[in-house]
Amino acid sequence: MLRQTAPAATLGTMLDSPLLTAAAVAVIAMAVAVVVGVGLKVLRSFRDLGTDAERATYHTLHAASQAGQHLRRGLNPAGAAKASRHLRTLLGCEALAITDTTGVLAWDGAAEELKPHVMRLAEGVLAGGRTVVLPAGSPTSADGAPTEGTGGPLAAVIAPVRAGTGVVGAVAAFAPSAGAGLVRATSEVADWVAVQVELAELDASRTLLMEAEVRALRAQISPHFIYNSLNAIASFINTDPARARELVVEFADFTRYSFRRHGDFTTLAEELRCIDRYLLLERARFGERVQVSLRVAPEVLSTVIPFLSLQPLVENAVRHGLEAKEGPGHISITANDAGAYAEVTIEDDGVGMDPAQLQSTLAGHTDGVHVGLRNVDARLRQVYGNDHGLVIETAPGEGTMITMRVPKSQPGHDA
Repeated sequence: MLRQTAPAATLGTMLDSPLLTAAAVAVIAMAVAVVVGVGLKVLRSFRDLGTDAERATYHTLHAASQAGQHLRRGLNPAGAAKASRHLRTLLGCEALAITDTTGVLAWDGAAEELKPHVMRLAEGVLAGGRTVVLPAGSPTSADGAPTEGTGGPLAAVIAPVRAGTGVVGAVAAFAPSAGAGLVRATSEVADWVAVQVELAELDASRTLLMEAEVRALRAQISPHFIYNSLNAIASFINTDPARARELVVEFADFTRYSFRRHGDFTTLAEELRCIDRYLLLERARFGERVQVSLRVAPEVLSTVIPFLSLQPLVENAVRHGLEAKEGPGHISITANDAGAYAEVTIEDDGVGMDPAQLQSTLAGHTDGVHVGLRNVDARLRQVYGNDHGLVIETAPGEGTMITMRVPKSQPGHDA
């Protein structure tokens, strides 16, 4: 005990020394000075954005980025109204208008008395696709069309917004005078708006393509499968009426889900229910030849996935894997939590596929019996990127394992 308490006592005695106390205070003061110095340096670095050119570049890019967010859905009043504020700041003009071919979508700034005349001022621009410069204060003709200028307190630079081969709108900048700098800047802004419109149209086209692919998947629900399912149901009507009624309900639920009209996305849980109905109908036909095991992590059941992205994979396993195999076959369906992703695997021990032929079909070089796989693979790549296509491991006589990985968090997709 004495050996334990002695050092503590000695330390207390040492700290009572005035010299050591002064030294401790000096060290603390130095540390505070260093912290304050570093803090001031950091604050100065935050205030200093660089040279004037660097600051101007930053503000230009920031304004363009903010405006671009509001034009993602193309030229519409809501998006144009929000984007016009940023674009007016970008041009440094008194007022700015954005139009489509039928009317003014947005006006931001002063001199609103000019707003009712914008479409007349832009008439030649929309028709001819050339930038027009109109000085301030010039008179208008009897019908209100401009003769030499705006007829108002501000000059105008009106530039066309071209998308594809036509003019879809205009950007009009109003300022006390229309110098060469404003003319060039307004034309560049109009071209930039045109790019946003084309990107929005491309995004809309991609959505339409996805919808077309879903319709194609629905069309690929084999008439052969429907015919065989109805025959299987008919075979139970006399021998097992209760089973026949059950199969009719399952068939109705399967077709109702497969041909639903709302949404491009669903949940993993809903897709698995569809698969369960599909397999119940197939087992009514194949009996014990089709054996199925399912292992699903509960935390991935709410994961959003493209509509009809799993059912074609299971149908491929039955039609092209087990149907041609002698004796019973097994399909294993697993869904695991893989961190930020849900990983779904469908494996069968059927006849397998030729990898070279499969690769050619997935690449779209040849048509084949695995078009459903190609369709699902293409949709996954469109939605999530090229790194999220199907991963398929197969060989003749060795069965097939298909894996798909989708993000568990998808804020932009609603099931």
